[in-house]
Amino acid sequence: MKFSILTATYNRAKCLPKLYESLIKNKSNNYEIEWLIMDDGSKDETENLIKDYIAKNEIEIKFFKQQNQGKMTAINNLAQYVTGEIWIECDSDDYFTDGAFDKIKDLYEKNKKRKDIYAFAFLKIDQNGNNMGNTFKKEETTMFDLYFKEGGTGEKALAFITEVRKKYRYELEHNERFVTEARMYHKMDKDYKMICSNEYMMVCEYQEEGYTKNIDKEFVNNPFGYYMYFYEINEVKATCGDFRITDQEEALFLSVYEWIIWID
Repeated sequence: MKFSILTATYNRAKCLPKLYESLIKNKSNNYEIEWLIMDDGSKDETENLIKDYIAKNEIEIKFFKQQNQGKMTAINNLAQYVTGEIWIECDSDDYFTDGAFDKIKDLYEKNKKRKDIYAFAFLKIDQNGNNMGNTFKKEETTMFDLYFKEGGTGEKALAFITEVRKKYRYELEHNERFVTEARMYHKMDKDYKMICSNEYMMVCEYQEEGYTKNIDKEFVNNPFGYYMYFYEINEVKATCGDFRITDQEEALFLSVYEWIIWID
């Protein structure tokens, strides 16, 4: 089998070595790895670094460049080049734990005949070894149920079934550059589910300039996409009473709506 690792990167030459080294450590005769990289207009040494990795020929690397358009467009543009059975989106400041691909392969082999699965979900840890959020309560769930019914917290690491993932794209509104991944996940939830594992797959080292640490700014810069996300969440709320949406989420929805009214 083959794993396709998709990475969108912008001025992250300092971070990419850890990701590269983690891929090398996870090499095995039991599977193949291809690393698909979209350089989103970097001005640092990213291109030269990746060319050095390609020259070493230790793993298959496909390198692409685009004008700066953001992570979501970068991943959308990489989709056409994916050839593995498993699709993993790995940010440039993340890297894989030792043995991560063996864990994914085991779950895939046990469930590859199922047609109702879109991903295998694992846990993430930070650079100090702390779990980023709580553990899974169920062996199978959807992303929506995980966070709105089961009290899920923190980020999770997903290994998608490529055949399913290729049916979906990140939907960007009004030429915006970012939208929460959850908007796509909730669409996938309508027809598929995730198989969950309380083992670690990724390590995260959030950067000061990254999306996660600047989420408030992303709300302001991408209001239409966030509005559509919260609108769709509230549509579900109107038809399903068995889940929680917090007061903070309600307030955030209203603030995004008011921001759109103000700029429209």
